[in-house]
Amino acid sequence: MNFDVIGIGNAMVDVISPAPDTFLDQMGITKGIMQLIERDRAELLYASMSDRVEAPGGSVANTLAGIGELGLQTAFIGKVKDDALGRFYADSLGKAGTAFPLPPQDVDLPTSRSMIFVSPDGERSMNTYLGAGADISSADVPDVFGTGLLFLEGYLFDKDEGKTAFSEAATKMKAAGGRSAITISDPFCAERHRADFKRLIAEDMDIAIGNDAEWMTLYETDDLDAALRQAAEVCEIVACTRSGDAVWVQQGSQRFTADVTPVTPVDATGAGDQFAAGFLYGVSTGAALDVAAAMGVMCAAEVIGHIGPRPEANMLAAFKTAGLV
Repeated sequence: MNFDVIGIGNAMVDVISPAPDTFLDQMGITKGIMQLIERDRAELLYASMSDRVEAPGGSVANTLAGIGELGLQTAFIGKVKDDALGRFYADSLGKAGTAFPLPPQDVDLPTSRSMIFVSPDGERSMNTYLGAGADISSADVPDVFGTGLLFLEGYLFDKDEGKTAFSEAATKMKAAGGRSAITISDPFCAERHRADFKRLIAEDMDIAIGNDAEWMTLYETDDLDAALRQAAEVCEIVACTRSGDAVWVQQGSQRFTADVTPVTPVDATGAGDQFAAGFLYGVSTGAALDVAAAMGVMCAAEVIGHIGPRPEANMLAAFKTAGLV
């Protein structure tokens, strides 16, 4: 099957719970960022969560779920253990319409999970146990490449096997007539893997997505314009979200924008993932870049209005109402 969008990322079960700032302080959780934790810490935080909501997640998987809801054919390649959470993950994706071509594996590490604490202001603090999902390698990636779009996440760059898998997948996608995109994922990813990220964006990627902090961290400057210009010199399409400010999309010397209406989020979890869903849907369907950016903004605005990282509204209908399609 020739999928419209194929994703490779960390197959992560999201466990979401509300939490006041005092709880974050008591547990030593840094607000608003993703922290990697060990297995015992993961078990402690899981036990401390109240009103838990569990869902199949991971940054790229959330994006693909949003794209699938918009009507494109999607596949997600991620590694889970053949345990209860891993089977839940694979079954949930299949039921939601996203193919999961790598079945649960007989491996030592348990399925990855992220404990996400949502503050009263909607900010999310992620505590991630990488588990089996972080061990994905080229050997785990089935040959499903075609003329569509391949989407990758920066979170998998913490191991050399992930870097190799990304580069080889992008090469195969290009050979099949497709394009490749990456999300930087987090400023810490940009800091830790600067050289690899810059090489991948320059040599293998057609599209790169990040927020303002990620782009400025990657290019070691506090001048966002300069960072985006550098990226656009080596990558065809460069997208930048800027919190409550207008989204910028750079293509060569041309800049496209999409306005944002600032709101206080109920839960900011998945905002970047769903921006990517709307934006990549637009790019995949041939929309102008300002229209694609506007689609991303609408998807992000929808997901921050409720708990959970995936859309609840019919966003294709919303696009039609807004005159975007």
